[in-house]
Amino acid sequence: MMANQGDAVRRFIADVGGDRTRLLDIALAVQKHAGYISDEAVALIADGTGLHAVEVEDTVSFYAFLDRTPRGDCRIRLSRTPISLIKGASRIAAAFEACLGIAIGETTQDGRFTVEWTNDIGMADQEPAAMINSAVVTHLTEADIPGIIASLRSHTCGKNPFPVGSTVRPSLVQAGPLLAGPFAAGDGIRAALALSPDKVIEEIIRSRLRGRGGAGFPTGMKWRLTRKSAGREHYIVCNADEGEPGTFKDRMLLADFPDLVVDGMTVAGYALGAREGIMYLRGEYTYLWSQLQTVLQTRREAGLLGHAICGRQNFDFDIRIQLGAGAYICGEESSLLESLEGKRGAPRDRPPFPTEHGYLHQPTAIDNVETLACAARIMVSGADWFAGIGTKESTGPKLLSVAGDCARPGVYDVPFGLTINELLDRVGAPDAAFVQSSGPSGQAVSPKDFGRQIAYEDLSTGGSTMIFGADRDVVDIARQCMDFFVEESCGWCTPCRVGTTLLKQGMDKIVGGRATRADMQALASMANTVARMSRCGLGQMAPNPVLTTMRDFPEHYEARMRSETFVPTVSLQDALREASRIQGREASKAAS
Repeated sequence: MMANQGDAVRRFIADVGGDRTRLLDIALAVQKHAGYISDEAVALIADGTGLHAVEVEDTVSFYAFLDRTPRGDCRIRLSRTPISLIKGASRIAAAFEACLGIAIGETTQDGRFTVEWTNDIGMADQEPAAMINSAVVTHLTEADIPGIIASLRSHTCGKNPFPVGSTVRPSLVQAGPLLAGPFAAGDGIRAALALSPDKVIEEIIRSRLRGRGGAGFPTGMKWRLTRKSAGREHYIVCNADEGEPGTFKDRMLLADFPDLVVDGMTVAGYALGAREGIMYLRGEYTYLWSQLQTVLQTRREAGLLGHAICGRQNFDFDIRIQLGAGAYICGEESSLLESLEGKRGAPRDRPPFPTEHGYLHQPTAIDNVETLACAARIMVSGADWFAGIGTKESTGPKLLSVAGDCARPGVYDVPFGLTINELLDRVGAPDAAFVQSSGPSGQAVSPKDFGRQIAYEDLSTGGSTMIFGADRDVVDIARQCMDFFVEESCGWCTPCRVGTTLLKQGMDKIVGGRATRADMQALASMANTVARMSRCGLGQMAPNPVLTTMRDFPEHYEARMRSETFVPTVSLQDALREASRIQGREASKAAS
């Protein structure tokens, strides 16, 4: 390591006061400065934080956006999801390969460019898209690629500002109850301060607000449990790590309605008695970092963050942003806490739950971006207003991220209780063959079920709504979803680590037309075992693409079967011939 790089690593450590729980911040700074994290950097980080080198290695080797070996100065990541592929991502990948003279996954000889697939960058409504270092470019065409590469070649990616700039467009198509009404920074806070902290929580409980991240846990109950739990400090964490393919509603809120979200966090801070809030922002949304920091600073200057908020003595609350580094599992709340503490994002055993034993072992409420936006709106408009929208079990509005084979992709702000048919009419998808609701971890909905309501008591969703037309292969889409789970498994438990791979192999066999009915039965049995035995929500939900498509689209699986008995095209003797030659044995004897 060059001396100036060593000095830089020490500076990054000093910037966080050598705090071992800020390891991810240190690693991201080293990655940005040097392009990778060398063995020498690992040793310096360990020494400067009081960690063992193995602990540093354990963390930096876990995250997709941290490298242990040099890669290109310009890191081009292409989203590979069912939506990006139907929108032409493979053609964009081929154009980058042709322009740079390398294959996907490779680095150019001059060390300038690396092109690779990544699972999702949160741009389903604007595919094909690419993340080039921290900038995001959308709606790509093959004709765009030579100009992008020429522009990049004229700059030093790692040192100068990205010459093209992010091209993310506004995603809100239809504003409804949550987003249509007027709202100014601080409105939610001032309304909350007219009540005691306990009364604020009672208002959230009366609204019957449930978590918008997918699990649907009652928000008011979570806040009450957190407030009542004993601890030196209490924390509110905003989970902005939406990694489910097909969802981008939280990105829209952070980009276009950040004050609504931050008001919600501050209201939660008041209700919980917290002095610090943390927004965990997924690494794919790095391009929003500067904008969000400006929002926070503007609010500090306006007395809406920091000391004595809105003039209320003893109400001191501030927010910091923790950037993620590319790990879908960190959307799971206990994995997110591990990441916040500078560790690999592996799920924790529960109990204890975060409300008692969360960030830094203190009581912590972890809420989704949309949930916090709803909390701010409830403070302004009231619990009765919110409870009067939606259904009995699912009150309020819901933001839906819609993408795929439809005329008007984007975010829709709708009341709970909307049917799939009604949604398809709004987005312009009259010929939908199936809808993947709540992303790969949700379920594939067939036309016979398009009358179902989007609600916790019927068709529960975190917001991802992927629409596929009649020319799409539901079995192949399910196989692509299994690719995603194989890549994103944290590897902690055997049922998920091994099971997702076996499920993917089984789907490959079906798509290849080599599966028998016995194979199908074995695949379904394996899927149920993985769902039942996995340690966390990722593994428990990972078999859903297999199970729901088998249940609702059996004819598509039947069509893949060639015969009841699979007849191999290569005999066992032929398969063993080369190994037998090396061992000096006859193939016929080896086969016996």
